[in-house]
Amino acid sequence: MDKSIGKGIKGKFITIEGIEGAGKSTIMQFIKEQLEAAEISYVVTREPGGTPIAESIRNVLLSKHDEIMSPDTELLLMFAGRAQHISQVILPALQRGQWVISDRFTDASFAYQGGGRGIPLSHIRELAAWVQGNLQPNLTLLLDLPVEVGFSRLSNRSAKDRIESEGVDFFERVRERYLIRAGKFPERFRIINANQALALVTEQVKDVLSPLLEEMRV
Repeated sequence: MDKSIGKGIKGKFITIEGIEGAGKSTIMQFIKEQLEAAEISYVVTREPGGTPIAESIRNVLLSKHDEIMSPDTELLLMFAGRAQHISQVILPALQRGQWVISDRFTDASFAYQGGGRGIPLSHIRELAAWVQGNLQPNLTLLLDLPVEVGFSRLSNRSAKDRIESEGVDFFERVRERYLIRAGKFPERFRIINANQALALVTEQVKDVLSPLLEEMRV
């Protein structure tokens, strides 16, 4: 399958990124409500995961093991799941004219495996070029907030997965790499201040979505 968004594809590809505790699930729900109000057909998905095979990979990635997982293993598993996700969910939906709203995509690999784990970014770029070709989100919302705030929100969760259990320094590196990515690709990234009341956060998201929704009305 051609991994490209070309002529004839009317669907929009929106990704939501951010560290743990940033409120991605809440914002995903808000976006769904906006699309339903605009009568736009959409698919909501997530990474790692999104298909039965990719969800199995997610379980391996996020479960805690007696054996230490190599950073390279983590990266390769992420892209294995992503390859399945793209071919089975993302591209078919876009080609049908649906919008795809994904909780994380390749920017997360640059942030978590590149920033957090310290894997050379050149390795990630090579995998991205192989697995996704020129497929890129139309819009990436980066929900940004201080790591300590995200940690405070995580404290309400009953159990943390393998990656959520990493320390503050790890997530500081992840956040830094996200912000670097946003600065490098300002045409598709929009930084959302997630360290505010929910009403203010959703107002920012609504302002960002409005131009895309207007395009559909033309």
